[in-house]
Amino acid sequence: MAGRVRHPIDVKALEQYISQHVPEIKVPLEVKQFGFGQSNPTYQLTSPDNKRYVMRKKPPGKLLSKAAHKVEREYRIIAALGPTEVPVPKAYCLCEDDAVIGTPFYVMEFLDGRIFEDLSVPGVSPEERTSLWRAAVHTLAKFHNVDFRKAGLGSYGKSDKFYDRQLATWTQICAAQSQAVDVDTKQPVGQIPHFEELLQFFADKSLQPKERASLVHGDYKLDNMVFHKTESRVIGILDWEMSTVGHPLSDLANLLMPYYTHEANRTYNRSADAFMPGATPGLPTPEMILGWYKEAAGWDPRPEMHWALAFSVFRSSAICQGIAARYATRQASSVEAHTYAQAFKPLGELAWTLVQQEKAKTKAAKL
Repeated sequence: MAGRVRHPIDVKALEQYISQHVPEIKVPLEVKQFGFGQSNPTYQLTSPDNKRYVMRKKPPGKLLSKAAHKVEREYRIIAALGPTEVPVPKAYCLCEDDAVIGTPFYVMEFLDGRIFEDLSVPGVSPEERTSLWRAAVHTLAKFHNVDFRKAGLGSYGKSDKFYDRQLATWTQICAAQSQAVDVDTKQPVGQIPHFEELLQFFADKSLQPKERASLVHGDYKLDNMVFHKTESRVIGILDWEMSTVGHPLSDLANLLMPYYTHEANRTYNRSADAFMPGATPGLPTPEMILGWYKEAAGWDPRPEMHWALAFSVFRSSAICQGIAARYATRQASSVEAHTYAQAFKPLGELAWTLVQQEKAKTKAAKL
């Protein structure tokens, strides 16, 4: 829900810009801020005719990483996917001029539907719960099957060495994040547990998944989707700031994360207990999800899934470390930032456990 504006903006300057560049959006605007949006402040704009829009902007102040908060990339991919079968909000405008409201921003359509913040999808029948998850999986396969070159995104990212590039990026980002100092305690955020050992394992080319290239969302999960109010279908995918061209396994692993993080840290996953085997009727198993994806995407992800899951947990640890760094410097956008900030060390430990399991499996296969 949108409410109090925690990051104030110059509403008059925003209205003037929109009047000049998007005359179909009427002013003056009522501005509220959403509680979600861990890294990029997100606002609801309501026009005098009661039509609603969404604005995403970079956070104020000095940013810890040049690789994060790229609202320009969000706008570009949403606009490019608009003509495809992938459900995305309509993109209205992108402003890269800091002088307007302080940081770059874009405006997109407000989608009036259901967002399930609890990933176990409470309040629906077991049959609908299964259907909603299946819709999310089929939507992901549809997205991965988009020809990114034909969609005008041939330069959106490199089509090879995805995990090597991810490692290089996160190594740099984590180094900066770990050194962020809390404004009150004066203590640094600190490094992810087993950080160097994790990097060494993931960098081993003989263990990495075989090369594949597709568009990837970067944070594909149920609460980044808007579902139809009454039907089990996705009407829009949100939060594209980490999207690129990469390996489709990364999105699938991210979708499966709740099944593997429930024991690691319940502060990270509010519906943790619901993902215990058999705890929630209608909640699909990981095996069902992988089967749906294989059927819709046309290839089998299962042989390389465990490696991808280990990397995804490591990456989630890095993301939560970033939230911890932004909380330390009081740049965090979400009202729940402190809760997520506490998750990065338990997730790092879980990533190391999954890596050790993968090492044992690889060793056993060689015997």
